[in-house]
Amino acid sequence: MSNSTTVAVIGAGHAGIEAALASARMGVDTILFTMSLESIGNMPCNPSIGGTAKGHLVYEIDALGGEMGRAADAVTLQSRTLNLGKGAAVHSKRVQADRKRYHIYMKSLLEHTPSLRLLQAEITHILVEHGTVVGVRTALGEEFTCRSVIVAAGTYLESRIFVGSASVSSGPDGFLPSTGLSASLSSLGIRLMRFKTGTPARINRRSVDFSALEAQPGEENPLPYSHFTPESYMDGVEQIPCHILYTNAETHRIIRENLSRSAMYGGHIHGTGPRYCPSIEDKVVRFADKERHQLFLEPLGESTEELYLQGFSTSMPTDVQQEMLRSLPGMANAEIMRYAYAIEYDCCDPTQLTATLEFRDVKGLYGAGQFNGTSGYEEAAAQGLLAGINAALAAKGEAPLTLPRSGSYIGTLVDDLITKGTNEPYRMMTSRSEYRLLLRQDNADERLTPLGHRVGLIDDKRFATFQGKQVHIEAEKKRLAATHVSPERANPFLLSHASTPLSTGASLADLLRRPGLTYEALAELDPDRPVLTRSEIQSVEVQIKYQGYITRQTGEVLRHIKLESRELPSTLDYKKITGLRIEAAQKLSERRPTTVGQASRISGVSPADISVLLIYLGLH
Repeated sequence: MSNSTTVAVIGAGHAGIEAALASARMGVDTILFTMSLESIGNMPCNPSIGGTAKGHLVYEIDALGGEMGRAADAVTLQSRTLNLGKGAAVHSKRVQADRKRYHIYMKSLLEHTPSLRLLQAEITHILVEHGTVVGVRTALGEEFTCRSVIVAAGTYLESRIFVGSASVSSGPDGFLPSTGLSASLSSLGIRLMRFKTGTPARINRRSVDFSALEAQPGEENPLPYSHFTPESYMDGVEQIPCHILYTNAETHRIIRENLSRSAMYGGHIHGTGPRYCPSIEDKVVRFADKERHQLFLEPLGESTEELYLQGFSTSMPTDVQQEMLRSLPGMANAEIMRYAYAIEYDCCDPTQLTATLEFRDVKGLYGAGQFNGTSGYEEAAAQGLLAGINAALAAKGEAPLTLPRSGSYIGTLVDDLITKGTNEPYRMMTSRSEYRLLLRQDNADERLTPLGHRVGLIDDKRFATFQGKQVHIEAEKKRLAATHVSPERANPFLLSHASTPLSTGASLADLLRRPGLTYEALAELDPDRPVLTRSEIQSVEVQIKYQGYITRQTGEVLRHIKLESRELPSTLDYKKITGLRIEAAQKLSERRPTTVGQASRISGVSPADISVLLIYLGLH
């Protein structure tokens, strides 16, 4: 074994896995360090992948050549598409995954990936000389030289578990915490923050009365996340149902009477928690007028009886957890297998990062995942993929990859972190993107697969398949626009579908734009249509139905390109620019934005400041 590598990745959670795979697949020698081989790809919270906006991230990860989508497909217990009652821009796939099989899948993949070594070791020091990373040191004193380090430490940095008034130094799920690495990072000038998150209790299936719960089946024949997965993969597979239940007045009474015993309300926790995934006691306090809160009972795997109660996260003591749980319908005899807990941990201030996820002041040091202040497996994996790509590109002497916010949710995520920062665990939502009509699940490959091919994560065979798909989509859109039907032929069909009859002929594309009419339904008027895959049909239908909105938003993107492409010199002294407010000069000097567009999104920089900046740039 050599104690020399090119890229060292710290942590084998969702960020670390994608970072290590990307780097190694690009032909760069990589070591992935993990404190326990049993924690690889662990899902300490709900073992689901996707959800609102998060599903978009998984599609984008797959389009770039990442692994999360393929792994999720392989271990899906149930699949649903959220927000189907809304527009296509917010349709989001979510799967319930088999937690143990996900871990086994990822561990095996890492073990068999060329150019990648997997080592159980705790990294306590990052070695830096003259502002540049040169290696890492383990808790056992072993040193490894490297050119880049990607910190993907998740929620392990100086982590502490809280259950009521009890607390213990621990990582998630009882794994050991990382001690020492935070101090090493601080010594390098990295600013750290203290965040917290939590998770509900796990319940034994045999103790639940399912007759009191509402079953929630999966959707029929769902499309997979990954383009590597056959479209028919889930056809005929029996999905495991989830179940819906609600809190009640008794649940809320128990919580209110014991608030002082909660670790959060008892003053034991000082870290900031996630706004969009609050504990159940936080929900009861913040939404005191609500009579009930919806919960989801979801399986953790096929080979375990453990169930996860989504929405019931808490830091209450164990006796209160039991009392709360048994107040719920179907839970009178519920047996807890793992108690709920809150966990506090160190993470970095992400405004210290550049758009490549490299630290601005330490060359070769990258951050990814919850270490960057985010929450969620999908946000972590997306950052890990980008950091791994850029560490490998740097090692190969090639130009870095940066993703504009107008082109992907990954780009939006990174831009938000490095320009705006975050004072709470950041979660991706569709509302965070002003370009969400263009950033849909169905066109993730169109937007990002060429980039994945360029950096070497998409091979020529898959890229040719992708190009063929785009040809089919464009050809079908043109055919539908050029194929016309007469009123005599169309009206019986339109009346049977409660749609206004025609007075003159219309193209099939015009009919498809009508509410309630689908590509599949139009087959009755279009018997000679070509054979397309389901994903091709989905793209054709969405692009035609939303053509006007897409065209309008594309115009908005083009108008913003001028600001986004106007680069700011890295040596620019903002304090010497006459007319720039003191706050703006301070924020710009600290964040060092690379473009005027990025500068405009920094908190404390006003439109007037941007005007001053543009005038200055025009004069110099």
